[in-house]
Amino acid sequence: MQSSTSQYTEDWIPVNNIQSGMIEVQGRPLEGKMIVTGVRIEPRNIFISDEEVQNRAIYQLRNFYNTLDYEFWLVCCDRPVDINLYKSELEVMLNKSDSQHVRKLILQDLKKCDMFVGPAINAVDTEFYILFKDSPKNMERIQKRIHNLISGLAAAGLVSRQLTDDDIRVLLDSFFNDSKRIEYGTVMSDV
Repeated sequence: MQSSTSQYTEDWIPVNNIQSGMIEVQGRPLEGKMIVTGVRIEPRNIFISDEEVQNRAIYQLRNFYNTLDYEFWLVCCDRPVDINLYKSELEVMLNKSDSQHVRKLILQDLKKCDMFVGPAINAVDTEFYILFKDSPKNMERIQKRIHNLISGLAAAGLVSRQLTDDDIRVLLDSFFNDSKRIEYGTVMSDV
């Protein structure tokens, strides 16, 4: 394995392009360019359901995974959540509400929000993905795999959708920047 002395991540990460929910990467020397894509799965806690529903969901997921006849990656990553936005929405609702019962519930939620605000507390939302790679020459097979992933997960009771460019950026930010979103601005030159 060759080590890089570059200080820039993009010099040693083989990402060529992000477009249409797909990452174009430079594969191994004999592979050429490859596409990495997949689906984002909406989180669902099956363990709050009764035991029969849990067992059925696990059985259906096991059957689904056994139908996948290609290499894939199950990825989960934490995405920071801005509690202040949610808190602001609650405050607006509180100001609009005339019902004492509703106001009491909103005040309880605002109190809970305060437990998640502060420099030592990082509120996160866990996101789940299934990723795979294939040659860009096989776009029809890539789309078929995405469709099969979505329908197979639906049969297991999970909602999923094809990756977007933003999903891919979240994944990359999560792995390379410790879940901190990087905003890229315009670089100006005096030349």
